[in-house]
Amino acid sequence: MAIEIKAPTFPESVADGTVATWHKKPGEAVKRDELIVDIETDKVVIEVLAEADGVLAEIIKNEGDTVLSNELLGKLTEGGAAAAAPAAAPAAAAPAQAAAPAAAAGDDAILSPAARKLAEENGIDPNSIAGTGKGGRVTKEDVVAAVEAKKNAPAAPAAKPAAAASAPVVTAAGDRTEKRVPMTRLRAKIAERLVEAQSTMAMLTTFNEVDMTEVMALRSKYKDLFEKSHNGVRLGFMSFFVKAATEALKRFPAVNASIDGNDIVYHGFADIGVAVSSDRGLVVPVLRNAEQMSLAEIESGIATFGKKAKDGKLSIEEMTGGTFTITNGGTFGSMMSTPIVNPPQAAILGMHNIVQRPMAINGQVVIRPMMYLALSYDHRLIDGKEAVTFLVTIKNLLEDPARLLLEI
Repeated sequence: MAIEIKAPTFPESVADGTVATWHKKPGEAVKRDELIVDIETDKVVIEVLAEADGVLAEIIKNEGDTVLSNELLGKLTEGGAAAAAPAAAPAAAAPAQAAAPAAAAGDDAILSPAARKLAEENGIDPNSIAGTGKGGRVTKEDVVAAVEAKKNAPAAPAAKPAAAASAPVVTAAGDRTEKRVPMTRLRAKIAERLVEAQSTMAMLTTFNEVDMTEVMALRSKYKDLFEKSHNGVRLGFMSFFVKAATEALKRFPAVNASIDGNDIVYHGFADIGVAVSSDRGLVVPVLRNAEQMSLAEIESGIATFGKKAKDGKLSIEEMTGGTFTITNGGTFGSMMSTPIVNPPQAAILGMHNIVQRPMAINGQVVIRPMMYLALSYDHRLIDGKEAVTFLVTIKNLLEDPARLLLEI
């Protein structure tokens, strides 16, 4: 029986997708729940799995083709590999069947999108990697280990042309080699949204600095007990910023609002987007109702998002919506930046690197761990006074964390 392989149902925020990778070729056997094809959208890579055991009979949408919700991608013939073997070549049937297990094992390694991308970038043949994931799946960690092994291996006497073609461009001094690659849908969407934000908003950025002494002391004192009490959840700085932001958003509802045509929409909840770096670029999963979450729940949610982003497992729903965003450039050493607002949100908070700096306190110069904060905001909705006072509120809450508990 023929089974149709269809694209998933995309949410309203996603118009279409692109066929990224077919993991099987026509005539190859597949198992139920085995990955067949990846669909790349503006936000995530969606994995399409086999509904039953059988053989891939036909590919209708090739890699690079654009697909809509529930559009036909290909067809699967239900049953074993022998039942789907071409009848026109009886003499070759037996050898083909004998070779099938070896081909399935060695010619078509199962990779996650992140692992495949890393393998391609480093010129690693996925079939040469022993997968440690479920069902022999090659994980990103397997590819990283293979890359390290390749670096430590003795140089081959002569480079193979095929390997050179698949590896990233490595240039020697004086070379002027160029490499042209298509922009991913995620990168193209990021570019489109950033340009849109700057061309449609009256966007400004206000700055302040926060003394992290009290937060760092609190974290240092209780981090071990916190981790033990909350089943291994680690206490970081981001939860303090999310908590401070949700408290400040209660006091300044315009910062948590959005513009819809000629209307202002005030949100009675704080869905906080937290920017996370992934192999495909920056993604912004959303903590729903963050104003109701504890520090442990916030940290657990962020850790889960980070792991999913690394594995390419974030869902569209997890990255849709959001009323306010926090981004941490300090993770990469940034001292100062002007983050761009993510429409239709009205503001975004930028965190930066913590640096020991001399500060004048009570008439004396002392060394304190300081961080610059940046709040970019849509001036059509938020006045300068509101933006500055909002940022000062976050500063005050972080410099005296007891205020977060007392809500003062």
